[in-house]
Amino acid sequence: MWVGVCSVRVWGLIAAIGAAALGGCTSVYNLPNNQPVTGTIQAQPLGSEVPLSSDDVMVSLAFSGGGTRAAAFSFGVLQELDRTRIRDRGKNVSLLDRVDFVSGVSGGSVLAAYYGLRRREALTDFRERFLLRNAEESLNTRVSIMNLGRAIGGGLNDATHLPRWLDDNLFGGATFRDFQRNQRPRIWINASDIYNRTPFVFGSVAFDAMCSDLMNYPISEAVAASAAVPVVFAPIVLETFPGRCQTRLPDWIARARADRNTQPLLRDFASAIESYHTGSLRYVKLLDGGLVDNFGLSGFSIALLSATRPYEPLMPAQAARIRRIMFLIVDSGRGPSGNWGQELPGPTGVDLVMATADTATEASTRASYTAFVSLMNDWVAKVRRWRCGLSAAERQRLGVGANWRCNDINVFVERVGFDQLDRPRADVLNAIPTRFQLPQQSVDVLIEAGGEVVRNNPTYQAFRKGL
Repeated sequence: MWVGVCSVRVWGLIAAIGAAALGGCTSVYNLPNNQPVTGTIQAQPLGSEVPLSSDDVMVSLAFSGGGTRAAAFSFGVLQELDRTRIRDRGKNVSLLDRVDFVSGVSGGSVLAAYYGLRRREALTDFRERFLLRNAEESLNTRVSIMNLGRAIGGGLNDATHLPRWLDDNLFGGATFRDFQRNQRPRIWINASDIYNRTPFVFGSVAFDAMCSDLMNYPISEAVAASAAVPVVFAPIVLETFPGRCQTRLPDWIARARADRNTQPLLRDFASAIESYHTGSLRYVKLLDGGLVDNFGLSGFSIALLSATRPYEPLMPAQAARIRRIMFLIVDSGRGPSGNWGQELPGPTGVDLVMATADTATEASTRASYTAFVSLMNDWVAKVRRWRCGLSAAERQRLGVGANWRCNDINVFVERVGFDQLDRPRADVLNAIPTRFQLPQQSVDVLIEAGGEVVRNNPTYQAFRKGL
């Protein structure tokens, strides 16, 4: 989530005060840019997004929100992964080439999407093409009576602003087809469905349920949805097309809705997908992914919760071979700000609005991280039991060797953030605003910090030793 566009704090307060006076202003909204699809579609579970691989290592990255600050810090992490060399079939290769998933939220989604398109080439020009550019030059942020009306009418900026800038400067009109689904890494861009109050992952699950064509959907619009801070942006809108295609929803949707003991995250997500399918929700309206999950872990959690077999969301052969799994969460979230915690007066109205938003975001983020760690540990235990229960014939069918050990599977889930550096450096990084325009010095400090915090992380070092 990013909230630092010059006057976002001011806009939030002005909008709250002026709503009654200007409630009748002209609405600002975006037209849907997704297209219908026809034919028969077998909707897939989120687990179907897992790339097929014969490797015994799986690496997943999650880039948090935080504007250019998040993108720069995460870029430093990518550079460090590229510097890490591992042995693969007798050759020294970069660990970056073994990354299977990248999940991005808000500012982190810009890097996730660009890396998904350009892969290794993204390391050569992302700094110049985005991190050192002013993405705010496309935005409407001036304080005026007209803009106050736009803010209250739905948002200062519609889809003619940030998506167009992203296409002109980064994505060049690329669509989800350009992500090359059969190759890794898979890219998950995360937004928030503000009507259902659930995470929205741009992928086949949601788009198949809507009878909509994911492959032709612009990546720039998905990233803009992921970064659409309320009031600053009008929601990105998708239209549902019930009846345009023959789609059978996955069985877990009905099970999740019928079982009273279903985890709330899974049940609410299942209800949202069904509302897209039936058309009871005609328009899906999306805002900043950080509103519900600033780490972008919800998609992985839902894939685990919706699994019906112990090895899912992996395929059986993958689950039999896998030895090491790394989930690296890159946290560029906002630390506490202001000095009103040291004084009797305060916070002011503006500080109160921001503190309330930050409290809700950080609390949900911590909860999602804790829940994800627990889910992954439970999953590993299930996979071990399944593997150790395989018969000789099943092991042969799955292609595991004679020296295979059924309990040799470990998962490493680690968050890396500013707080893992020394206090003075952490304070410097936390003081950098979460906006889409930063000076070069701040960008380079963030890149360097991203590489250092991963390189010195004990969990990451333990993961490397096990390769």
